[in-house]
Parts: sequence; structure tokens; C-alpha cells
Amino acid sequence: MTTLKTLTKASLIGVTLVTFAGCADMSPKQRNTAIGAGVGAVGGAVLTGGDALGTLGGAAIGGVIGNVTTDNHRRK
Repeated sequence: MTTLKTLTKASLIGVTLVTFAGCADMSPKQRNTAIGAGVGAVGGAVLTGGDALGTLGGAAIGGVIGNVTTDNHRRK
């Protein structure tokens, strides 16, 4: 069971890093939505002990917060 949790955490970190690498040409709103979803997923996983529903819920809430708190204007 400990090996599974370690593998899950490592996979989540890897996916998050790859996602951030793809953020180079995103607008600030898109980037902050993705970052919010990643942080929310980690937070949801930590708070619920790795439960899939908690992780998905955290990602959804984090993505919404990242999207709503960023203005729509692209800086040039």
C-alpha cells in the first residue's frame, strides 16, 4: 500500500511538471486555471488521503478559482 501511494504521488508530480512545461504559450487566464487545477488536485488528495473523488473535486475547485480570479485581458 505504501508503494502505491508513493507511486501515485510521484506520478502526480510528474504530470504537474509536464503540464507546467506546456504553459509557455498560454494566456495568463489559461495558465492560472491550469495551475489552480494542479494545486487543487494536490490539496484535495492530501486532505482526503488520496481519494480519487477528493482529488478530482480539488482540481475542479482549484481550476475554477484560478479562472475566476484572473482577468480576461492578455498582457502584451
